[in-house]
Amino acid sequence: MASLIRSIAIVTGLIITSSVVSATVAMAQTANFDGFTLDGTKKTASVGGSTGGSVSIPAIIGSSDRSGNKCLGFGDSKPDHLMTLTQAVTKLSLKVNSGGRDTTIVIQGPEGELRCGDDTGSKKDASFSGSNWSAGTYKIWVGSMTSGDRGNYRLSAQAE
Repeated sequence: MASLIRSIAIVTGLIITSSVVSATVAMAQTANFDGFTLDGTKKTASVGGSTGGSVSIPAIIGSSDRSGNKCLGFGDSKPDHLMTLTQAVTKLSLKVNSGGRDTTIVIQGPEGELRCGDDTGSKKDASFSGSNWSAGTYKIWVGSMTSGDRGNYRLSAQAE
């Protein structure tokens, strides 16, 4: 009887521990605004949000990306969007349209790799275009160059 009670206690402990781990993982995968998924048939997406945080994004995740681009801007400690790629993507472009505000974009991949973008040509809206995107969930921050600068934007994604 004692071994049966001990077995129930162990199993109960595993269930409780498993629930806590699951809840922690779920909490870590939240964002300020809508997320989106790109797959073999859906290759474009558009979501909205607003800038306005006062936290230095580079202080949270790093000052430069894997290609040496500077990571810039102010936002929130929590990402603005989660992008899920259900399969590897050869080329992907992300563009911010804020009506000309000075925005930045920082993307953190499933393995922690960073991709950072700033101005698009002569426009102040941020963009990033790159190749070799692995399947997984990416955290995206859309920041502003000035701490606390509030403004709405649309983030568009296009996979090839």
